[in-house]
Amino acid sequence: MTDVIDLLAGLSAEGPLDAVRHRRSQARENAQRSFAALLEPSDERGFTLAERYAVATFVAALHDDDAAVRFYGDLLDDEDDALSAAVLTAAAAGRSTGPVGVYREPSLAAESIPVQAYGVPDAVAAALGDRLTAALEHAHLLVFRPRESSADALRRLVTAGWDADQIVSLSQLVSFLAFQLRAVAGLRVVSGRRTPAWVAPEAVAPGQLHTTPAATEWVTEPGGIRRPEAFTQDGLGWVPWLAPVEREALTTEQLDALIEPARAAMPYFRLLARDPAALEARTLTDLDIFTNTDGGLPRAARELSAATASRLNGCVFCASVHAAFATRESGRRDDVQRLLDEGVAADLGDQQWNAVAAASAALAATPPALSEVHVARLRDAGLDDAAIVDAVNGAAFFSWANRLMLSLGEPEVPARR
Repeated sequence: MTDVIDLLAGLSAEGPLDAVRHRRSQARENAQRSFAALLEPSDERGFTLAERYAVATFVAALHDDDAAVRFYGDLLDDEDDALSAAVLTAAAAGRSTGPVGVYREPSLAAESIPVQAYGVPDAVAAALGDRLTAALEHAHLLVFRPRESSADALRRLVTAGWDADQIVSLSQLVSFLAFQLRAVAGLRVVSGRRTPAWVAPEAVAPGQLHTTPAATEWVTEPGGIRRPEAFTQDGLGWVPWLAPVEREALTTEQLDALIEPARAAMPYFRLLARDPAALEARTLTDLDIFTNTDGGLPRAARELSAATASRLNGCVFCASVHAAFATRESGRRDDVQRLLDEGVAADLGDQQWNAVAAASAALAATPPALSEVHVARLRDAGLDDAAIVDAVNGAAFFSWANRLMLSLGEPEVPARR
């Protein structure tokens, strides 16, 4: 089976990075399984292949990735060639940089970057239809403004005809693509291979949002949630906006997809269990990237990469978990807290951590901004290609994890006992 990340990155079986990627074989195999689950599912469950390829082509174009635009555009043409022009026109109107958006955490207000919400151009909305128009507008939100995700954004999808299972799969798809495209971008830079950026068609002004919020049985109203004030290493809760699968109702397939039985108690994983194939592949990718101790980047620095991406994207929940892991693995609580307090440009106290944080932040940007300068800095800090690829994988994976967490629910401060 063709490995799509290798294909898009231009890697060969004889190249030096093939052996490096093989050291994280479970991550490599399950990234491909994620592609299959989300873009070649055995059961579409009403989320058609044409819709999936249209979203993928749109997201690839927003990331300025020419090879990925061609790859997903060809798949879209095979399903519905009439959609391609409309999707690319919609993408051209949505080109931007990120992450941006407004924080809801009071102490982070000064870091907010307000921007106008994107709407698919009126000129192509009719060709796309209400359902796909809503999906592309939602994808644009997750690509550039993940911190502004909300229950209202999910209501707009429901109004356009998306059910809860399909919304979870859509969020998984956009978030997975954020990972895949960054893994590709990072591997290209490490291998010394660059590809030209996508050239947009003639620009068309974006339109207004084409759907409106509406109450729905699928969306749970959290009500009374006490959100955290700022980034923290303290433990946080997480409240979903869609109803998770009830614990007693989990099927054998869904239970198996959790990998770790204790996750059945967690609403986040029971919500992702609405698409069990995607959940299982994602979980196995995660575990190999962060817990495989066969060489590569020290565990603390991998957690630093995850915390840095989360800090940049504005995922307070993910940052709390992985900042705490970085502290536990390193004992460097003050350095980790400086990242949370001051942001991704903070001085973390030594050459290697500063290089890992700088590279992780650059890769997590949209479009990815990792360059040869970042890789040279990592090498100067004593890291070999295996360690650098671990840093790439860590930041890329949390570009996936952050968007899932942000798009499907919100953090809360647990009540004092």
